[in-house]
Amino acid sequence: MKKSYQNIEDKRQNGSVWFNDLKRKRESGPKLQNKRYKAFGDSTKSVHSGQYDDPKTGALGTPIFQCSTFYLNDASYEAIEEGRGRDEMIYTRYGNPSQWSVQEKISSLENAESSIVFSSGMAAISSTLLAILDKGSHVVSSRDIYGGTYNFLYEDLDRYGMSVTFTSPTDIDDIENAIQENTKVLYFEALTNPLLKIVPIKELVALGKKHNLRVIIDNTFLTPYNVKMLDLGVDLVVNSATKYLNGHSDLIGGTVSGSRKLVDRIWPQLLKNGGSMDPHACFLLERSLKTFALRMRTHNSNALELATYLENHPKINNVYYPGLASHKQHELAINLLKGKNSGVISFEIKGGDAMAHALLNNLQLPKEATSLGGVESLISLPYNTSQASLTKEQQKAIGINDGLVRLSVGVEDIEDLITDFEQAINNIFKN
Repeated sequence: MKKSYQNIEDKRQNGSVWFNDLKRKRESGPKLQNKRYKAFGDSTKSVHSGQYDDPKTGALGTPIFQCSTFYLNDASYEAIEEGRGRDEMIYTRYGNPSQWSVQEKISSLENAESSIVFSSGMAAISSTLLAILDKGSHVVSSRDIYGGTYNFLYEDLDRYGMSVTFTSPTDIDDIENAIQENTKVLYFEALTNPLLKIVPIKELVALGKKHNLRVIIDNTFLTPYNVKMLDLGVDLVVNSATKYLNGHSDLIGGTVSGSRKLVDRIWPQLLKNGGSMDPHACFLLERSLKTFALRMRTHNSNALELATYLENHPKINNVYYPGLASHKQHELAINLLKGKNSGVISFEIKGGDAMAHALLNNLQLPKEATSLGGVESLISLPYNTSQASLTKEQQKAIGINDGLVRLSVGVEDIEDLITDFEQAINNIFKN
């Protein structure tokens, strides 16, 4: 029998239900089974957490729940009235078992109470910021952030009566000096693109606590395998699931993880923005995450070996990689990443942009593409991709020098990758 709705509007208005009631007791989040595997390692979590083995058929692995809506019942109506619509199967934009499954796996890997998956990384970023910020709010962020995020902060926040100040990603004093009375959020990328500067996360968290600010970190380049941001005191962590989390260059997605109370604030924004992840994409992501830890170990080890090779090559000017002792923040990398580092390398080749183009044309294994985190090595030139909107002078000002190449190192045999770079470099410099 349907519940009565005569008082629901009053309850919404006074905040006794729905997501502005931050005092409401919450469970950890929607799940299909109560197994979070907290005590296990990342490989075990990657395989087992969130997986839903169908009890009726005995099918091993989470099915694809490719449906838009579900049968309603008393539990559904009660959940809607009490502001718990996220916890019941009502409509796929609200939640779907395929979403719940992959969200549980993400939460397990992030050591988070709750997570949401989105149709893209930008959907995750924009929904999160719009949910956490209020009209009149101010954000402090980095000049070295993803172009889509920069455009959202610079161009769109003003339309909502909000503002942003861009600072150095590494200078805590510069960041603190940018804080205003109306600052609400510190938003940074853990590892910057393309020069791989490390944001001092622990100092940033301390700064957030000092000024009562939310700290939101985009951890796409490092992933929860290399560092678990929530364990360091970060309030919310976002990822482009398109990259390492999925790792196969075959879907677009995003995630946000944190406390259930904060994630509950973001969920209604997801509903309004319409950025929910399709069930089939959820299936692909949950499948891909089963090999996440395996892939990340190979990405990290391959990148370190290739970075070492490039640093010692006479035709390479500079290599930017936190695992190298030559990196300006190597000690911070050791402290933060515990030797795990990253799967991305940037380097400058002698001869400038012309030789960089020639290198890309002579490599056989890395694919020339703008993304990263795939099992295949992906290579691009930042000056005409991620930083293409900047003038040459602006590029120089932030360290984008002639001949800069960004390489996302895949899981190919490292001997083959080094051999490929050797032949390509020898070929373009033979004359």
